[in-house]
Amino acid sequence: MNNEMGEPMKVAESSYDFSEMHQRMQFYVDQNILPCCATAVFKGTELVDCQTFGYMDTESQRPLELDAIFRMYSNTKIVTSVALMMLQEEGLFDLDDPLAKFLPEFADLTVLKPDASSAADTVPAKNLITVRQILSHSAGLSYGFVEPTSVIDQAYAAGGINALGEMGIDLEEFCARVVKLPLAFEPGTSWRYSVATDICARLVEVLSGQKFDAFLQHRIFEPLNMVDTGFWVPEAKVQRFTTLYAPDDIFDPMKPGLNVFDDPAAGAFNASPQFLSGGGGLVSTVSDYGSFLRMIVNQGEWNGARILKPETLKLMRSNQLADGVKVAFPMWVMPGTVFGLGFAIKNELTPDEPAGALGEYHWGGLAGTHSWMAPEADLTGFCLTQRLPGFWHPFSQEFKALTYAAVT
Repeated sequence: MNNEMGEPMKVAESSYDFSEMHQRMQFYVDQNILPCCATAVFKGTELVDCQTFGYMDTESQRPLELDAIFRMYSNTKIVTSVALMMLQEEGLFDLDDPLAKFLPEFADLTVLKPDASSAADTVPAKNLITVRQILSHSAGLSYGFVEPTSVIDQAYAAGGINALGEMGIDLEEFCARVVKLPLAFEPGTSWRYSVATDICARLVEVLSGQKFDAFLQHRIFEPLNMVDTGFWVPEAKVQRFTTLYAPDDIFDPMKPGLNVFDDPAAGAFNASPQFLSGGGGLVSTVSDYGSFLRMIVNQGEWNGARILKPETLKLMRSNQLADGVKVAFPMWVMPGTVFGLGFAIKNELTPDEPAGALGEYHWGGLAGTHSWMAPEADLTGFCLTQRLPGFWHPFSQEFKALTYAAVT
């Protein structure tokens, strides 16, 4: 696996046996539950396993390539959070600064009443949103799809917030739409997955004076030699771009059957977008995202470039939520999980989890891209597929469990 500047991403020799994990990933492909899967495992910063399974597209059954390009969706959030914290290191903001200090449109917000039956049932917000809260999804914002029947998500859909689809607006206009909607709760009092990281991207633009894609390119992608990471796939690289699929039955993750959802050549990523989604807009490769994760594991430095200070990363993987607030989705609970600045953090183990998983920090994307880093085990893993929805699919949980078993 090579990047354009020549240094290969080599798999180090080790005594670890990942065959059970490989067999399980192949099972999902063989059963037509996943179209493809790429996996990578690091011990420290050493790559100790890297495999590909399945196809670039199931129609031609062209084998998945090592340099295949994937839609990263919400794995983008970790990149965006790193970008914003680079500016915090430069002293351009404090975490407890009100967001309205930099984005004045967030100065006058409303919040839904606890018994609200419509988006009009609101009261003025008592507190301003802080930067810490948009980095930790505790600002009271929402997404529009997490709980479609809820008052807040119906308001987002009616307000033109479609973070899963194409939007012909820029980040500034996106923020203008968001502030017209009520908050789901008083800032800081709960946790809700949300468009907050897209707001972070806009804050990067305002603080840096650069468009978000330009900032990422010059400050993160170029220094880390992430040559295939960006917001769209040029024609010259389309042959390396995977097809995205949706299952026949989204409510049964083990039921076979896949249908094309996004085409590599004529889909949502074949032109430079106006909406530079900090929450879900990037495409990347195993090699590129591996460099990014190695930078994080290596205390903020990789490829001879210092991106963040070690103390900044320590803060990012420390709980930023109020006492008693946990990470949970309406349809899916993440036990023992809190949230830092861009990362979910495992602060309590379930009975079936190894001791080395305590303190693990992670996040993933809706198409089935999931990355996790475990300081106690000195272990990092990520698996990439293109199945929507895939963020809470059993394959990623089994990948993690079998990887821990092989190493620990």
